[in-house]
Amino acid sequence: MENYAGFWIRVGAYLIDSIILVIAQTAIFAVFGVSMIGADALDPAAGDAFANTGAGIAYLITTVGGILYFALMESSAKQATVGKMALGLIVVDVDGNRISFLRAFGRYFAKILSGLILFIGYIMVGFTERKQGLHDMICSTLVLKATPGEAGVDTTVFE
Repeated sequence: MENYAGFWIRVGAYLIDSIILVIAQTAIFAVFGVSMIGADALDPAAGDAFANTGAGIAYLITTVGGILYFALMESSAKQATVGKMALGLIVVDVDGNRISFLRAFGRYFAKILSGLILFIGYIMVGFTERKQGLHDMICSTLVLKATPGEAGVDTTVFE
């Protein structure tokens, strides 16, 4: 099987997704009239002003929005975020089927673990047979160069 998505193409997809999320987050913070950077910790008055201006709500919206972006998009009929779609990638389970929302949700949080261990969980993509990161292994997912519904996973690889 030759259609596993490697490390660099996945990095490219993530960069596209990051740009989209930063634009959305900037717009949300602008609506609430707060800076994305936050208040200066050395100035207590600035911290109080920051807390009282809706910054907490803006952070909550952008955090939940980011989680839902990845989970909803990867479990949708498109099987990919905008970045993955732009580069011709999809997320599937090990049988080549579309993943559920709960699996995509869990995959998002498993990515945190991949990053916490000095990004080794992500680096694994470049060195594993099926180009899986730790988060993919935890959630039994694959990222493929394919179109939705036509994954073509050779399940004999998993025997």
